[in-house]
Amino acid sequence: MPVEFVISAFVTLVIVIDPIGLVPTFVGITQGLPPTSRRNVALRANVIAAAVLIGAALIGEWLLRELSISLPAFRIAGGLLLFSIASEMVFGVRAQRQTHSAEQALEERVRNIAAFPLAIPLMAGPGAITATVLLAGRASGDPLRLGLLIAVIVALFLICLVIFLLAERVVGWLGITGNIVLSRLLGVMLAALAVQFVIDGVRSVMAGS
Repeated sequence: MPVEFVISAFVTLVIVIDPIGLVPTFVGITQGLPPTSRRNVALRANVIAAAVLIGAALIGEWLLRELSISLPAFRIAGGLLLFSIASEMVFGVRAQRQTHSAEQALEERVRNIAAFPLAIPLMAGPGAITATVLLAGRASGDPLRLGLLIAVIVALFLICLVIFLLAERVVGWLGITGNIVLSRLLGVMLAALAVQFVIDGVRSVMAGS
């Protein structure tokens, strides 16, 4: 059902991208910027990240075919990658890595912080790209489902944009404990989705053997 596909796609991408978890990083890398520049960074980062994931949805499966990589193999590898990200979220490693990336970007005076590290790799990183390709594979070439997936990506990054524009308020609302608890819960949910990707891949391999 398209509704089930939309819900699955939205939940998966929300957990992988973790917009709320990116708020402290966004605040950190835009600290000291005037409000107009901060809004421009938020807008550009979301546009870049959305473009990357839409590209992955449209040509990701074709690229796999060109590289002679089967979709079941990619599902298994992608599931393992997502599980790794989930474990980092549960144990707090991911937040530390994101903070380090932001600090490194500031130290090196990166000219376009919207593209790096915010859009890539923090928003449209390997996990998000992997999840998008896997979801596009579930669409099975159905234009309606593929269009819905692209709509989900656009809607998700519009939500991210709003959250970034309200970043300082969100940090204040959640507090340190709220951010930690939310990250752990999302990590557990992502781990379950990752295991399901692996199971789907193994089932496809077994069915084809």
